[in-house]
Amino acid sequence: MRYLICVLLLSSIIGYSQNYTEYLTGNANDIVVTPDSGVCLMGGASESDEAMVWFLEKANGGDVVVLRASGSDGYNNYFYTELGVSINSVRTFVINNENGATDSYILDKIEKAEAIWFAGGDQYNYVSYFKDNVVEDALNAFVNDKQGVIGGTSAGMAILGSSYFDAENGTVTNAEALANPYDNKVSLGYNDFLSIPYLEGIITDTHYDDPDRRARHSVFLARHATDTGFASFGIACNEYTAVCVENDGRAYVYGDYPNYEEYAYFIRSNCNIENFSPENCSNGNPLDWNKEGEALKVYKVPGITTGENYFELGDWTNGSGGTWESWYINNGTFNTAPTTNPFCNLLSIAELTENNIAVFPNPFQNELQLSILYKNYKVVCFDSFGRVALSVTSKNIIDTSSLASGIYFVNITSVGVSKMIKMVKK
Repeated sequence: MRYLICVLLLSSIIGYSQNYTEYLTGNANDIVVTPDSGVCLMGGASESDEAMVWFLEKANGGDVVVLRASGSDGYNNYFYTELGVSINSVRTFVINNENGATDSYILDKIEKAEAIWFAGGDQYNYVSYFKDNVVEDALNAFVNDKQGVIGGTSAGMAILGSSYFDAENGTVTNAEALANPYDNKVSLGYNDFLSIPYLEGIITDTHYDDPDRRARHSVFLARHATDTGFASFGIACNEYTAVCVENDGRAYVYGDYPNYEEYAYFIRSNCNIENFSPENCSNGNPLDWNKEGEALKVYKVPGITTGENYFELGDWTNGSGGTWESWYINNGTFNTAPTTNPFCNLLSIAELTENNIAVFPNPFQNELQLSILYKNYKVVCFDSFGRVALSVTSKNIIDTSSLASGIYFVNITSVGVSKMIKMVKK
């Protein structure tokens, strides 16, 4: 009996001291195939089988890596045998710390994967384990260079936008966030972690069945607009709803509506690019973001099993199967109202006349030059779909050799100043 107790105690210590645990189902040998790109965002309860089939088919018979910070191998059999999609393997890593995340073995499997899935849990674990290290680099290379499919549920969805709520200080309720947008629980990151096509500048949120989430998500977007000076965008899902984004930016919504109230929400600050920021978003004061009842424009889309309803992330205006709402906040009180399509266009932006800013040449080739009288400024170059093509801070000569030929919109902002210029690269 003493021997058994010692063995059990030793096993528990070894298990606790491990940096990660691996679970493998399928072929241990890597298979090399070309994946199809895409993003799957899941609302946080049990998975939508139809969306998961979409996700797995993007792997083209290759290898799936599941990353999680708690739990065990719950996805292995589900992905490998239960959905009827042929794949080479499912490999789950339950990661206990940053040393586990950055282990060369795990990095190798991320690099060789065709599909990567983030499970639920505590998103701050993912941020603290994966951000600002070689894992961040590996994940961004997987998405942007290899162009593999990526997705996540609950906390795994929460980290996929380029801006995100990191939950470093725990979760936050709508009452806490509305009363003070700079409450220490409203802990956000901006454009410093994952860079996924069509999710630039987007903050995601999950478990939207709880109406509490709409208000706090609006606070996140208000903070983004205030802190960065750029328009805010959000994607949210009810718990049994999924959004699957194709590589052309069309986001299809899966769920079991009308049997259940399963919706996805596509949220953006109002269309006036010169006047979208909150009236009052400051530390210690209730949020006031009204804009005459149109602070946020929201396309609410029911998820159906065929995934036919959609929204276009390329222009944030067009969709099918949904309805439009306006959301606004009066002195800490969240409100909604029905509305019509605002026909916002990311690129139909009135230029501010500002003689102290000039960008040349136009057309340009491998560099842009700026003549600007401000010391601190930001330059963001959007492509014709409104996606961020490059972003730099306080540079007078910008290397544009990585940009493809085409039309671009260069936005220069400084304190109290903004100018948008249409440019052509030959």
